[in-house]
Amino acid sequence: MGEDRKVFLVTGGAGFIGSAVVRHLIAKTQHAAVVVDKLTYAANLDSLASVSGDPRYAFIKADILDTKRIAQILDTVRPDVIMHLAAESHVDRSIDGPADFIQTNIVGTGSMLQAALGFWRTLGETEKKRFRFHHVSTDEVFGSLETEGLFTEDSPYRPNSPYAASKAGADHLARAWYRTYGLPIVMSNCSNNYGPCQFPEKLIPLMILNCLEGKPLPIYGSGENVRDWLYVGDHAEALVSVAEGGAIGDSYNVGGNAERSNIAVVRLICGLMDRHAPLSSGERYSHLITHVEDRPGHDQRYAIDSTRIRTEIGWAPSETFESGLDATVRWYLENRSWWEPIRAGTYRGERLGIVS
Repeated sequence: MGEDRKVFLVTGGAGFIGSAVVRHLIAKTQHAAVVVDKLTYAANLDSLASVSGDPRYAFIKADILDTKRIAQILDTVRPDVIMHLAAESHVDRSIDGPADFIQTNIVGTGSMLQAALGFWRTLGETEKKRFRFHHVSTDEVFGSLETEGLFTEDSPYRPNSPYAASKAGADHLARAWYRTYGLPIVMSNCSNNYGPCQFPEKLIPLMILNCLEGKPLPIYGSGENVRDWLYVGDHAEALVSVAEGGAIGDSYNVGGNAERSNIAVVRLICGLMDRHAPLSSGERYSHLITHVEDRPGHDQRYAIDSTRIRTEIGWAPSETFESGLDATVRWYLENRSWWEPIRAGTYRGERLGIVS
């Protein structure tokens, strides 16, 4: 395989972004990928089916809060890179039940950092210099922007939801383990991801599947809230690039340079559905758009300045929002066996995060 072959241990590797990272590692690099995942509701081993037979891939079911088990796994796997993606990630669910987010995102990250530190201290000098702990986070830790400006790596932390606050706490822990203990940390904060294998509680897959089922397309408030959209395959490439080429102790913002309002995104999805799965009635899917009560504390706008990763590491997204969204719609149309069991059981598209 060559001297540069690394072993990546990916926590949360059966989730949306984690599985994309693993597929990228196996398909596009010479590295090995070991997934550690508790397999909560949003994890899906079917997302890893394309790599499941590769000898460079392995799966271990484990909870990041089980410190003894994680220490044993690290001692056995001997990773060169820990890519920490395990997290509760849906804002609406964090409104309904913040305790799980605090436990997984804050306490779990602290447990992973401490386990990684113990493992790193056992390594020889060469292996110590090679090792990285990549903590993966979100732009939501920075709060909300007005109509102008971009989040940079130096933007102040102003989280507005329980989810964002839990990720902000995790970011601070990662930085502290670097500054206090010298653990070689790299960090990244990304904009909104979309693409294949995304659990259908999130905006884009929810809209696609509601279209297919003839259900209303719920738009929070006016729909003018703006997000910077990033195709998950591009994000996976960026994460591996940061893990390999990022400066220790630094953070990197990863954005798609694709700001769109929520209502504009849904209208684009309707147009793509009209093209790829037209209704027999001849109606347009846009007739399903329905405005509903806004999410509590709904951030108005996120937008990422990704200059650092572009200039220092040389990464840039390959997909435009239009090409990525088209690929996403087609994937959900062609992979009913992936999402139909979810819609039949785990999540049927119900509204979450309503504060009474």
